Amino acid sequence: MKTRYSPINPRFPHFLHGGDYNPDQWPEEVWAEDMRLMKLANCNAMSVGIFAWTKLEPEEGKYDFGWLDRVMDLLAANGAYAVLATPSGARPAWMSKKYPEVLRVRPERLRNLHGVRHNHCLTSPVYREKVSQINTRLAERYKDHPALLVWHISNEYNGECHCDLCQAAFREWLKKKYENDLDRLNHAWWAAFWSHTYTDWEQIESPSPVGEFLLHGLNLDWKRFCNDQTFSFFLNEIAPLKRLTPDVPVTTNFMGLFPGLNYPKFAEYVDVVSWDSYPVWHTTSSDWRLGAQVGFIHDQNRSMKGGKPFMLMESTPSNTNWQPIPKLKRPGMHLLSSLQAVAHGADTVQYFQWRKSRGSSEKFHGAVVDHVGHEHTRVFRDVAEVGAALQKLDGVIGTSVRPDVAIYLDWENRWAIDDMKGLGNDRRNYPETVIAHYLPFWKRGIPVDVIAEEAEIGGYKLVVAPMLYMLKPGVAERLRAFVAQGGTLVMTYWSGIVDENDLCFLGGWPGGGLREVLGIWDEETDTITAAERNSVAALPGNELGLSGPYEARDYFALIHAEGARVLATFGSDFYAGRPALTVNDFGRGKAFYVASRNDEKFMDDFFGALAGRLGLLRALNADLPDGVTAQLRTDGEKQYVFVMNFNPAPAAVDLGGASWRNLLNGAEVQGRLELQGYGAAVLER
Repeated sequence: MKTRYSPINPRFPHFLHGGDYNPDQWPEEVWAEDMRLMKLANCNAMSVGIFAWTKLEPEEGKYDFGWLDRVMDLLAANGAYAVLATPSGARPAWMSKKYPEVLRVRPERLRNLHGVRHNHCLTSPVYREKVSQINTRLAERYKDHPALLVWHISNEYNGECHCDLCQAAFREWLKKKYENDLDRLNHAWWAAFWSHTYTDWEQIESPSPVGEFLLHGLNLDWKRFCNDQTFSFFLNEIAPLKRLTPDVPVTTNFMGLFPGLNYPKFAEYVDVVSWDSYPVWHTTSSDWRLGAQVGFIHDQNRSMKGGKPFMLMESTPSNTNWQPIPKLKRPGMHLLSSLQAVAHGADTVQYFQWRKSRGSSEKFHGAVVDHVGHEHTRVFRDVAEVGAALQKLDGVIGTSVRPDVAIYLDWENRWAIDDMKGLGNDRRNYPETVIAHYLPFWKRGIPVDVIAEEAEIGGYKLVVAPMLYMLKPGVAERLRAFVAQGGTLVMTYWSGIVDENDLCFLGGWPGGGLREVLGIWDEETDTITAAERNSVAALPGNELGLSGPYEARDYFALIHAEGARVLATFGSDFYAGRPALTVNDFGRGKAFYVASRNDEKFMDDFFGALAGRLGLLRALNADLPDGVTAQLRTDGEKQYVFVMNFNPAPAAVDLGGASWRNLLNGAEVQGRLELQGYGAAVLER
């Protein structure tokens, strides 16, 4: 199927390459030098004004846009564009002084002082009005400016406020959700526990360490409310921009797997997804395992809008000063990690920051231009190399991929797992568990979508749902229909336990009708110590050809086969011989249940067998060495295959008889593809 999305802004159908530019921190005599250096670094887009509110409005109602006019004009005159920001992420001190209601209140009910970032109440009418005013001024002034390409809304939204305004708004949110029926709320929260039944709406307060924090339904609804307040605040921010500049896309930068905001839901409100990527390269035991984790998050950002390319809004060209070990990128890693983002769906490569700040908390954060101030640095050359490479990849713009595989990663499911009292406290590791299920596909170059529970799944061959503890409305029905219509489903221990309010299903797990789909009853779950191990033994002649034995740890579901076929059993403890892996025929499809947290060998063998049986789409029909992956972007006609080596040592891939052209150097490639340590190739068939 032919598919190509429009460029982020059709006015510039090329890769955006640039960084967070803070000219408001520097004297004007530096700006001309910035323009010269941008051209040398092959940069074409700068994020401007992200934290510039005081510079734009030094006193209430007194604006100064002259300096920003000159910056915007300079960018346009030098063939560059602006990703122009709204400044709401950090408010002027005059506002905090005059309007203390804009300051956040902590869970302990103490109001913050002025300072840092995102220290504002998302409910405050005063703050919303002030944001609307400054954003209106920005849109009115620059709506026709040739440099304006994208709106960058605020910066890395996060946090919550517990002030009286937010308490009142929370109660109104609850009244709407529960149709003004306290009995419904009390049932959903199981509030009779510890005599916490509410008899008046005014008795309800947000969770607090000095008050109520153990009602799981309350905790979940508070997180949902805080998310909805953030989305509402965002919509208030963009209203004047949408009215005055309807053709300029809006985005706000997400933060990977940050647990506080439900990004798949937030993605509904942005025109293009963007995110900030800061891996700790070279500080773990394996860069390629870290590379797989980063690839997973890239895929998640691509998947949030159905495959539409995203923006890599921030990355570092060097080190990241706030990490525990701010290690420098080794030679080759900057180009590799930048191309990795593109391989998984990015149509931009952008940095924090352009020029290193001279003072404050990020003065040692990596930047394109170091404190030395010139272009004769290793990092600057690395950035220029990335820019030159991107200029050769115009054909990739707007392409995507339609995988055969989807893996669930659901934010609300994560909130519930993190909040529950069960499975112990130290190894629940929900996101890490999902990534462990992703790794076998990354190793084989099999594209994957990472989806939330609300996503449609009809177009996939395989859906993987690890630890799907919470089943929101409609999810079990979609999974049931997916399998009945011929799909293959994989679920694991600790799935189908509670509904959307964190109330346990009655009548046997997994609930929601999935017990029949999976053909098993999950009676109870054993949590063992971190040092203990069990084994999973594949039964002779099992239909997947698994051999084992495999090592299992942490969690074990004691299940009964109710129509499902047993493919493997546990090897020891009192549940030795009980089912560890099952498969059930349901309709035209199959549903597998993995009853324990298993080792990597099991994952490789199990998903490798499924990949072969299902004929899953691969980027490259080749055996990939450890640490090498291949990722695909296509419009349905042209194929672009990114082959990437995340090892410090060279690696080679046998391409067989197919003939390719490496877009990075123009060379024709057939047979054996040689990759340097941290090397990459972009192959076009």
